[in-house]
Amino acid sequence: MTMQRITNFVWQRMTGLMPGELQQAELGWLASPHQHLSLLARRRATMIVNRVRLFAFLFAVLTPLWSIVDLVVFPFPLWLNLALMRLLACAAFASLLLYYRPNGELFDAYRAMVLLFVIPTAFYVASYTLLGHYQLTGISAAIGAGYAFLPFVLLAGLAIFPLTLLENLAIASPILIAQGFAGSLRWTTLDWPSFAGAFWLLMLITGVSTLAGMSQLAFMIALVRQAIRDPLTGVFSRSSGEEVLELQYTIASRSNAALSVAFIDLDYFKNINDSFGHEAGDKALLDMTDIVSSNLRRGDMLARWGGEEFLLIMPNTDLMQAEAALLRLRNIGFGMRPDSTPLTASIGIAERSADLTTDWKALIDLADQRMYLAKQNGRNQVVSRHTQMHVHKQ
Repeated sequence: MTMQRITNFVWQRMTGLMPGELQQAELGWLASPHQHLSLLARRRATMIVNRVRLFAFLFAVLTPLWSIVDLVVFPFPLWLNLALMRLLACAAFASLLLYYRPNGELFDAYRAMVLLFVIPTAFYVASYTLLGHYQLTGISAAIGAGYAFLPFVLLAGLAIFPLTLLENLAIASPILIAQGFAGSLRWTTLDWPSFAGAFWLLMLITGVSTLAGMSQLAFMIALVRQAIRDPLTGVFSRSSGEEVLELQYTIASRSNAALSVAFIDLDYFKNINDSFGHEAGDKALLDMTDIVSSNLRRGDMLARWGGEEFLLIMPNTDLMQAEAALLRLRNIGFGMRPDSTPLTASIGIAERSADLTTDWKALIDLADQRMYLAKQNGRNQVVSRHTQMHVHKQ
């Protein structure tokens, strides 16, 4: 009870800060990416890589240009060393910009971010160490002190990425550690009060950037939810269902795993709209999706394909398991019609390996054909490869 009260208290405060954006079940998504939907993860990965490339472009242009300022204020040996380091950093940023492309994989997005932040962090440590060997005065000392602000820029830059709390901490921690390491290299000459104040400011910027990134993520979660969900039933829309199935088919093909789909078409549904009105039809659809969703196995996904047609995607499910799951759903029922008679469905099942399909579209087509076969044989039936000649009847 205490934990529930704490959760409710946090939820009330979060909804006050971000009204209308998050649902309560999505609150944990701001802390960790492990529960994110695959569609959200793919869109977020694409956005992260694109923003990494934007950041890399800006650094690739601005990093060498600053050598002009260095040339004016620093002695030639120091300028030359800094210029060489700037050229190396510029080449690294340019390579990241030219050779990294978004592919929807979150691991690649993480790697892109690590590369983006490793380059300036390494430059910062090297330049900070180099500047420590020179006694600079006047304008040279002021420009040299400016190099110490690079970690501030990096941590402030985190704000442009839609990251969870754990992801922000994972990226920011090495930068903060690098700042501490750079300070330890000048242990004997370090102005400790100034260093402590700067480090505290870095921590504060990290906190602000983390909140900004989590706010972006919350807004993105809300947008993706609206984009991928059917507005009436709340299950996946057809476009997002196609995207999920394409992804699952690719994964299953690579690992030679089972993947089943079931095409579900509600029987005589048009009669409900014609006889009782569209509101009654909408209620029947809502009741049906509630029943199916509450009886799905972990990992199964339901998408509204159009009208009264639905596609059930079942990863890591072979044909026999899919048959058993759909027969169980059929026995549970799909709700009631407005005249208090049971609402039934004609169902066709296809499985990637057993049916030797070549792609995800062929898998859907086969399940669709079997659904029509179920209708032709009297409806309220489940038809698969095993039962194509002998359909199940209630």
